[in-house]
Amino acid sequence: MIKTRNSVQNLAFAAVCLALCLLLPFLTGQIPEIGTALSPMHIPVLLAGFLCGPWWAAGVGLVAPPLRYLLFHMPPIFPTGLAMMFELAAYGLVSGLLYAKLPKKTSSIYISLITAMALGRVVWGVVQVILSGVSGEAFTWAAFMAGAFFKVIPGIIVHILLIPIVVMALRKAKLID
Repeated sequence: MIKTRNSVQNLAFAAVCLALCLLLPFLTGQIPEIGTALSPMHIPVLLAGFLCGPWWAAGVGLVAPPLRYLLFHMPPIFPTGLAMMFELAAYGLVSGLLYAKLPKKTSSIYISLITAMALGRVVWGVVQVILSGVSGEAFTWAAFMAGAFFKVIPGIIVHILLIPIVVMALRKAKLID
């Protein structure tokens, strides 16, 4: 019975995170520079790794960009949405795997989060290189650094401040382990 309850709970957390992926960009979408800088779709996927585990979170990350494109025509599916699919899937997978394996300490939340964010950005860069080869456009080291780190510094700060607080609050409320 416990396994069924956990599966239902994981499905519910994944569904809420997917819904947040669809809705949060509306808060920043009216000003494209802010929306890009804050990366609102990243927050629920990273949270999903902590809430429902690596596989559910990877699924949320993989599905969110194309679903949002189908419903709202944003983000553009090529190359942005396609690269985001893999980046977000990596976020969810890595944050969920590390959180499950590391001791349940506050520092483990930060380690899981920051590692997931770094590896997800590397995955984004690799996918961008592949997509630029397909489209014949150049993707330089400067473009990688700008897109993966410099332009999104506000989002990185928000993620590092917000996500651990939410995870700790959910742990305190005994909604997650």
